[in-house]
Amino acid sequence: MPSNRIITIDGPAGSGKSTVAHLLAERLGIDYLDSGAMYRAATLLALKRGIDPADGETLAPVLEEATLRFDWSKSPPPLCLDGEDVSTAIRTMEFSSQVSEVARQGVIREVLVRQQQRIASEHPHLVTEGRDQGSVVFPDALVHFYLHADPAVRARRRVDQLAGQGIEVQLEEITADIERRDRIDSTRTVGPLVRPEGAVDIDSSSMSIEEVVDVMAGEVESKLSSEEGTSC
Repeated sequence: MPSNRIITIDGPAGSGKSTVAHLLAERLGIDYLDSGAMYRAATLLALKRGIDPADGETLAPVLEEATLRFDWSKSPPPLCLDGEDVSTAIRTMEFSSQVSEVARQGVIREVLVRQQQRIASEHPHLVTEGRDQGSVVFPDALVHFYLHADPAVRARRRVDQLAGQGIEVQLEEITADIERRDRIDSTRTVGPLVRPEGAVDIDSSSMSIEEVVDVMAGEVESKLSSEEGTSC
């Protein structure tokens, strides 16, 4: 990979961004950034400190002082909050139902966007996924992807994923949560979920994870070959 190459994957809740981004990063031999985990960690921090998740003005300076670090020696890299691995804790339904409220706060997004850009400066070969990675955080990335699927498909996948972790949930509950998060993510005033300009659109409703990764890897390789062909 040439120097300073970022690949972004944006899309709605439950579209498989985390799994695909991790596998694509492994395929390309580069690092993987789960930006959504950072917003979940911010939610955990708010609950630990007794701060209303909707009170971004109070939470932002606390988040600024906290230490959010990924352990890049492991794959996928777990996220540590003030030295504690919170990767498992932040994946519960409790956080899924509140993270959108935290993520819609402009002051929180400003803090985490700066941190994500700092991470990229330290890890210039990076696959990063989220809601605004291609549109706001890394608009000049090598390749932008927009990954989505029918809400019903996303809900079923999420139920199956949680069942695999021993967590039983109702399909109706997950469907309602996904629809609510889609609504909040797409209508917030700061960093809303949009398809980044020039992004490769992938509807994974009828695709396997492996097929999605294959398509993305092919697009990246094509882009790299095109750049090499035009260099002097």
